Amino acid sequence: MKNITIGSDHAGFDQKEVVKNHLIGKGCFVHDVGPYSADSVDYPDYAHQVANDLLNKENTLGILLCGSGNGVCLTANKHAGIRAALCWLPELGTLARQHNNANILCLPARYITNDTAIEITDAYLSATFEGGRHESRVEKIDL
Repeated sequence: MKNITIGSDHAGFDQKEVVKNHLIGKGCFVHDVGPYSADSVDYPDYAHQVANDLLNKENTLGILLCGSGNGVCLTANKHAGIRAALCWLPELGTLARQHNNANILCLPARYITNDTAIEITDAYLSATFEGGRHESRVEKIDL
């Protein structure tokens, strides 16, 4: 069973709910840090919460959603030890885990369908870090 922290901004709220319910249906434990409505909010507030959850070992992986996916990705990557990856295709979700050991998946809610979001999420969660030639590269990410 996967332990996942999920968060979004207002633009990603509806898709967050779809992804969250999909994960719960698959037997995952999901900690939703918000928001809990589509009212306007600031994406950094939720990106920091998801990143901190992972760094505090509350959960092992995270998912963030916003309109473009860029805002939450940039914010999460400010935390040493976080490797957030913006993915808009299932193949990118797979590679983010296999090659980059991404611990947060970022989704661009305004640019992908709910079905695509689920496909990307499933691809991301099904993949594992390959290590090997990628290990030394990932180790160079944090300063």
